[in-house]
Amino acid sequence: MSSSVGADCTELKQKYDTCFNKWYSEKFLKGDTTPECEDLFKDYRACVMTALKDKGIDKLLSDSRKESPFPTDPKPEKN
Repeated sequence: MSSSVGADCTELKQKYDTCFNKWYSEKFLKGDTTPECEDLFKDYRACVMTALKDKGIDKLLSDSRKESPFPTDPKPEKN
């Protein structure tokens, strides 16, 4: 597995990746869509957001989203 964007987050990333891969292969692919790794994901995401802020990347992301925002309605228009 690869390292995280923040060195302090790599262990959390590995724990989340392990949980997700196990859930995906052993449950999701067999029809059980009950999420199991949400707490690990939240912890990892919080760590990544801190790392992005520490590196100044959060501002770049914010500026980019202002220039090219995500669509608010992902449904295609009917003609």
